[in-house]
Amino acid sequence: MKKSKYIYFGEEVEGYNIPVLNEREARAGAGILFLFAIIGFFNAYLLHDFRYTQVFVTFFMFDFFIRIFINPKYAPSLILGRFFVSNQTPEYVGATQKRFAWSIGFVLSIIMFILIVVLEYMSPIKIIICAICLSLLFFEAAFSICIGCKIYNLISKDKAQHCPGGACEIKRKEAIQKISKLQGTILLIALTIIIAFTTIQLQETQSFQESEIMKCGAGKCGSGK
Repeated sequence: MKKSKYIYFGEEVEGYNIPVLNEREARAGAGILFLFAIIGFFNAYLLHDFRYTQVFVTFFMFDFFIRIFINPKYAPSLILGRFFVSNQTPEYVGATQKRFAWSIGFVLSIIMFILIVVLEYMSPIKIIICAICLSLLFFEAAFSICIGCKIYNLISKDKAQHCPGGACEIKRKEAIQKISKLQGTILLIALTIIIAFTTIQLQETQSFQESEIMKCGAGKCGSGK
């Protein structure tokens, strides 16, 4: 069958025996989507306004539909990602595992679209799915870790090839890649301080809110009457 000029998945690059994608574009696209996703999340959480989220979820679903079923090179987020990394040397990764990973995002976006846009249904499921999507995008953008690709490796008999940073091929970590006991201790202390500080702040905020509610119940808030 003759290959379509526009509809295909993955590029043929000399030296690679399978279709590949530019990981730098994928990471940039994930970072762009993460930025707008986190804005939508806090907009909904703090202002209880879901209109922006509805627009973003619709765009997200449309973007991933193009990636999977038409051609990644025409997905708006990846076009913008290509613009930002066009002066960087491409890092080629296997296209097959990327398609699987993006399919997970597409399925999640369909569920979110039905819940938020079609039904306008407020449910904890929506928060869970949103958190999963944010995590997937963050790990891809920040660490070049494709969680969907790792899931593909676990369930597929054909192991992923050409993973980001050579993660599929690496057998032994270099000394510069290892975390020492001192580094681990520093990280543990930093995380403990952050968690403790956050917990204290949340408790103080809750106490303040409860205090304000009690004042209003006693008629001591509002217009000052």
